[in-house]
Amino acid sequence: MLIFLNGCSSATIKNGVEWPIEDFEYTNQNGEPFGLADLKGKVWVANFIFTNCETVCPPITANMARIQRMIEEEGLDKVELVSFSVDPEVDTPDILKAFASHFTEDLHNWHFLTGYVQKHIEQFAKENFKFQVYKPEDDDQVIHGTDLFLVNQDGIIVKYYSALDVPYEELLSDIQILLKQSH
Repeated sequence: MLIFLNGCSSATIKNGVEWPIEDFEYTNQNGEPFGLADLKGKVWVANFIFTNCETVCPPITANMARIQRMIEEEGLDKVELVSFSVDPEVDTPDILKAFASHFTEDLHNWHFLTGYVQKHIEQFAKENFKFQVYKPEDDDQVIHGTDLFLVNQDGIIVKYYSALDVPYEELLSDIQILLKQSH
C-alpha cells in the first residue's frame, strides 16, 4: 500500500481577490520608517482610520484590537496589523500612538502609519485597495470605506471583509490558510 502525502494545503480562500500592493514606506507611530519591505514574508491585516473620526474609526480600531488578541491567543506569529491614517496632516506619529493606546498596550505587531500627503493616501487607497478615501476641504472628517484587507506574504491583497461586522472566524481561518502556504 502506498500513501502519498501532499505538501500543499488544499484549503483555499473563498471569494478571494488578487490585488498587488505597490511598494511603500511611510512613518509609524514611533516616528520610524515602515513599509512593504518590513512586511515581506508576513501575513497582514490592513485598515484605514483617522484619530479624530466621530463615527466608524473607534469601533473599527476596537475590532482590530480584538483581531490582535485572537491572533495572539491562536499563537499565530508572522501576522502583522497595519492601520493607514486617512488624515495624515493631523495624525502625527505621537497622535497615532496616543490613539492606539486607547485600544491596545501591545504595538509590537501593529503599525499605525502616516507621513504622506492627503492626495497620496487617497490615490494609494484607490489604486491598491480599490478603496475610496476623500477629505472635503472644509471638514475635519474624512470620508472613507469600512473594509479591512488580508494581505499575503508577497504583498498581495487576497480578501477583504467588513471592518464593522468582522467575520472573525472566517478571517482567522483565512490567515491560517495563508500561514500554511510556504513562501
